[in-house]
Amino acid sequence: METPPGPDADAGTAGLRLALEFALDPAAAGRLSRHPVVAGARGGRTRGTAEELIWLDSADGSLAGRGLALEQSQRGLRRMLRIVPEPAQPWLPGSPEEMVKAPEKLPDQAEGPMVPIAAFSGRRSLMPLATPEGPVQAVLLTGKLRAVADEAPAARLLLEGAPEAVLGLATRLAEDLPLLPPRAALAEEGRALARGEAPRARRRGPPDLADAATVEEALLGAIGHLLEVMLHQAPACRPGSGPGWGPEGVHQMRVGLRRLRSVLKVFRPAAGCPALQEFDAGLKALADRLGPARDWDVFLGGLGAKVAEALPGDKRIAALLKAAEAKRQAAYAALRAELDGSGFRRLVLAGLGLLLQRPWRQEAEADRLARLEESLPDFAAALLDKRWHKLCSEGEDIEAHSAEALHEVRLEAKRLRYATELFAPLWPGKATRRFQKRLSALQEELGIANDTAVARSLVASLGGGVPAWAIGAVEGFATARVADARDRAIGAWDDLMLAEPSWTKL
Repeated sequence: METPPGPDADAGTAGLRLALEFALDPAAAGRLSRHPVVAGARGGRTRGTAEELIWLDSADGSLAGRGLALEQSQRGLRRMLRIVPEPAQPWLPGSPEEMVKAPEKLPDQAEGPMVPIAAFSGRRSLMPLATPEGPVQAVLLTGKLRAVADEAPAARLLLEGAPEAVLGLATRLAEDLPLLPPRAALAEEGRALARGEAPRARRRGPPDLADAATVEEALLGAIGHLLEVMLHQAPACRPGSGPGWGPEGVHQMRVGLRRLRSVLKVFRPAAGCPALQEFDAGLKALADRLGPARDWDVFLGGLGAKVAEALPGDKRIAALLKAAEAKRQAAYAALRAELDGSGFRRLVLAGLGLLLQRPWRQEAEADRLARLEESLPDFAAALLDKRWHKLCSEGEDIEAHSAEALHEVRLEAKRLRYATELFAPLWPGKATRRFQKRLSALQEELGIANDTAVARSLVASLGGGVPAWAIGAVEGFATARVADARDRAIGAWDDLMLAEPSWTKL
């Protein structure tokens, strides 16, 4: 894929040709050619050929360990692919596998004998399309991934053309087709199938902005990274589906979403625009679906479990937990409907549009354009200073704070924590790690108090079918927990006040 245009490109996409890959439900792929959007845009004859691909590696998996795969076509041609991007490489979700420059020695000489790991058998169909925004070449790959002990259907759609044409076509198709950038390359899906494990994440955790020279480079890198995190975690938001799924998947999805919303707020002084505001509104709507599922997960795995352990065999507590589990299942069902629906697909495509079109540059004032080119450490230090002073102000005389005032401290601590986490790679070292650790400890203790308050509201929502005694028992446990968390939070606050912010040393 070519690099997105620079700051001076007309409207952000002039002259650029883009290739984006999407994963399709195999059942939906079979009716793609008859879809009204595709049928109405036919610009020529569809050409189809059989496709056979084999992915090879050394016996010890050394290529996969470096994020590579050796692909062999049915004609015997081999090419080395990068299937997991380099950690520091800016990333656009949906980017096809990148072909790596051939090594001086053949892989079977450099890595040891190559053995087949997985294969794909199916059909490749090329469809030239004429969209309102311009011509697009669509390549549909349908068939089966095969490994020694397993196989699975697979379908991929590659769209190539001008960015506005590719995004426009993808957005129209996504209204009623399950079409999203894939969470892994097809070769990586094959490797994972062969090993009986989930595909490796392309991106995880917070973005690393150490190599971003400017504010705009950092913004682009952070959005691309966190969109990929959300794409990887979205399928895991299902109850009891395996390691990393269910509560852990919801938790990681929610953290990724919060980090992304924090990024938009952090960079708003330089890149604020209606498109970013609309994108943030979509993220908030998704957060509103994630919230109930996560809240019930936290309650059932935390306070609810502790009450059950303290009162084993109590039928009233068992009735409360059964009602809570029903609420959790309903919350998961609502979340899955959101993630499987067109709204989530539109949200992801809107994020890709931000990366490709950079709408914050359209009609931006000169001072805002200058901020986009500002040195990232200077921008970050000023923002962190502002948030640090706001937290210190909110926490003054914390010993006398009401529960509501402590909640405001928690919110400010959370805002500062996400910002310090984002910019930590700019100031590596012991001072940064110590400050982050103490800030994290404060937020954790204040979070326990907040989780307890949430738990009280959750059990109150269970209704008359739950014994009042059980609700009272949970509220009693919650009240005792709040008192302990408050004392620990005040201690964590004192520790934080002794830590010197590392970004002040410029």
